[in-house]
Amino acid sequence: MTHVLDDLDARGLIAHSTDRDALRAELSEGPITYYVGFDPTAPSLHIGNLLQILTARRLQLAGHRPLMLVGGSTGLIGDPKEAGERVMNTKETVGEWVDNIREQVSRFVDFSGDNGATVVNNLDWTAGLSTIDYLRDIGKHFPVNRMLARDVVSSRLESGISYTEFSYVLLQSLDYLELHRRHGCVLQTGGSDQWGNITAGVELIRRADGDKVHALATPLITKADGTKFGKTESGTVWLDPGLTSPYAFYQSWIQAEDSKVIEYLRQFTFLDLDEISQIEAEHLEKPGLRGAQRRLAAEVTTIVHGQEETAAAELASRALFGRGELSELSESTLAAALREAGAVDLASADRPTVVDAFVAAGLADSRSAARRAVADGGAYVNNERVSDPDLELTTEHLLHGTWAVLRKGKRSISGVSMS
Repeated sequence: MTHVLDDLDARGLIAHSTDRDALRAELSEGPITYYVGFDPTAPSLHIGNLLQILTARRLQLAGHRPLMLVGGSTGLIGDPKEAGERVMNTKETVGEWVDNIREQVSRFVDFSGDNGATVVNNLDWTAGLSTIDYLRDIGKHFPVNRMLARDVVSSRLESGISYTEFSYVLLQSLDYLELHRRHGCVLQTGGSDQWGNITAGVELIRRADGDKVHALATPLITKADGTKFGKTESGTVWLDPGLTSPYAFYQSWIQAEDSKVIEYLRQFTFLDLDEISQIEAEHLEKPGLRGAQRRLAAEVTTIVHGQEETAAAELASRALFGRGELSELSESTLAAALREAGAVDLASADRPTVVDAFVAAGLADSRSAARRAVADGGAYVNNERVSDPDLELTTEHLLHGTWAVLRKGKRSISGVSMS
């Protein structure tokens, strides 16, 4: 059986490790307890967080016990950003986000069996911590010169950084110490951008308790141009279906670049590496079919939103481009798909024509261009070719009484909502 570290390595999931040989030995001796933390700085987790959740799941599948930490206290402060001071959210807002994120992380791990997961909140051990105890028991272990040398701190010294954000590393390190003492936790995982905070926790445990523990960081997931992965034209790709619809989520993976799609398959899916190699061979032979992207989108959407939503997203993708029946799409799926494609609202009282709709939806930059599209046979309403540019859109054209799908040629899709 493949050692979990070897599997993580083969999938490109190890950017840093404090002592890989020692960690391998401890993982091999028997189940360990490990943790990964998430700060509620937004109402939902996003794709970047998903990588950490799936890494935690991989370790659990290998027999180890996860602690999923939601930062009820660290979320009130926020990890320092290079760009400037974070906005402080209210305690009530953070409390709501804690509940959201607790529910989200709970869907990805198993709570049964000897290695069942536990969700923890660091507000439980910080809420009653006095300032004196915090400074005496935690602060004394942090040399200020080392804190000043941290990249994110040094980059902010000239513009200014508050003591609140400067001291964030102490709170996150305290998490590791508390989980080590309460649950026997000996490994923290996280993103490579958290490496300084993670290793500070390792050092705190060594200084405070004299114990040796471990840390492991995954790499920053990027696009081919080096920019951060997980952003689309419409913004951050969230795990909450209310913020990013399952269709939009599916489409974000469909758009994966050819040069990165196999990397994402290794990191974000549980497919066997041999199967991924086969997908890669087929992708290299016929990249235009985008089979790797479709498999990636299907696998990750199923993990996050379930098979039913994946099937609906796949059906919508086919139907919008004339390869399926639009009538089979639910109103919610159709609405999400068209909103993602840039659908606009039109008033039925204005009696808009096909030309009006194409211009309003951005499928043509002028009325004359819209007329040319119709004349050239490249204009479609609900996948039916339109021959009359003056055709008025009426209730008979509306799906679910509201929506009309517009397409120019084979690939340009938008739509209108009429009332």
